[in-house]
Amino acid sequence: MNKLKFEEHDLTTIASHCTIARKTIDEIPQMIQAATADENSGNMFMRMFYIASMLDQNALAFDMQSNALEHSCIYRVSSPPIPKIRLLAMMGAGNMLDNTPLDFLIEHSDIQLDLLYISPEKDLPDSIPEHDVVFVALAESDKNNPTLKKIADHLLFWPRPYINHPENIMNCARHRIPHILQNIPKLVVPQTYRVQRQQLNEFTLPITIRPIDTHGGEGFEKLNSIEELHRYLEIYAENEAFYISQFIDYISDDNYYRKFRIALIDRKPFICHLAISENWIVHYASSGMALSEQKRAEEQSVMENFDQNFARRHHEALFTIAERLKLNYVVIDCAETQNGDLLLFEADPRCWIHATDSIDIFPYKPAMMQKAFDAFRSLLLKKMS
Repeated sequence: MNKLKFEEHDLTTIASHCTIARKTIDEIPQMIQAATADENSGNMFMRMFYIASMLDQNALAFDMQSNALEHSCIYRVSSPPIPKIRLLAMMGAGNMLDNTPLDFLIEHSDIQLDLLYISPEKDLPDSIPEHDVVFVALAESDKNNPTLKKIADHLLFWPRPYINHPENIMNCARHRIPHILQNIPKLVVPQTYRVQRQQLNEFTLPITIRPIDTHGGEGFEKLNSIEELHRYLEIYAENEAFYISQFIDYISDDNYYRKFRIALIDRKPFICHLAISENWIVHYASSGMALSEQKRAEEQSVMENFDQNFARRHHEALFTIAERLKLNYVVIDCAETQNGDLLLFEADPRCWIHATDSIDIFPYKPAMMQKAFDAFRSLLLKKMS
């Protein structure tokens, strides 16, 4: 590897996911017009990538990003007037399902955020933006793992501190987590297997299933019978590999399901939301939290009393999860079993935590989320010291 050269880069700041998430739909045409008028071709394409992503135009977004990366692999998405911390994120091609959405964590802070896109096929640029800390933002997946391995090679020679080693990120694969987190008191992690299509008949139903490398509930179902399995495989005829797990019913006494999203930052837990749903597949966006004053009141109470209640009940399990995963920043989705154990669904640095919910509907969120954001900033400062 050639000697790394770090230099100050005069980069124009472009609007990323977090900035665009706060725009109204009426403001989008103006943003598109401003993006297409950008004389820097790389910035123009990357700005269009972010806009198309937030409009769920994923095919267009990836085309725009691919064009951007042909021009440059370095972009700036946060530039405070007087940066206290210069953060460099090592990224891979993709969207918020591929990379930790760091822009949401450092909004309104004194943290400058530069993105360095890394590809298995390309060398690092001759000059890299000067920085204080590196954050490995790329998440585990079949698509991303070759890039993570290349990042691991780069870090062997990197003279700046970094957060989250690629090998530990790859251990967040759904079928590896149960093995890594086995035999932790009061923690339940459903056994998960990575299997090929022809192996599915070997497992006892019911099971939960999803295609490899899917997130956000895409293709995630519970199969109770052979007929349901055959129907599922017809729908996903192009998929050859799947994750399957044992199904653990975690319904509460009031017939609701509750899923907690918790950020483990420097081995300390910070609650980011509580979703309450009638469906066992719980997603915040579809759980009706914005429509139910009762659900929001419970979420507010849980968030405001998290340190004294939930975090205290599950202190050993939460701390040990962070210890075993060896990640300074990781987000978990979890619940409580009917007998009060912690039930872990997922552990992944890429999970979205943010403070962009409507303040009118969720007035309690900003103060709660700021605790996590402050902890992230403290982690960066600790790495710099």
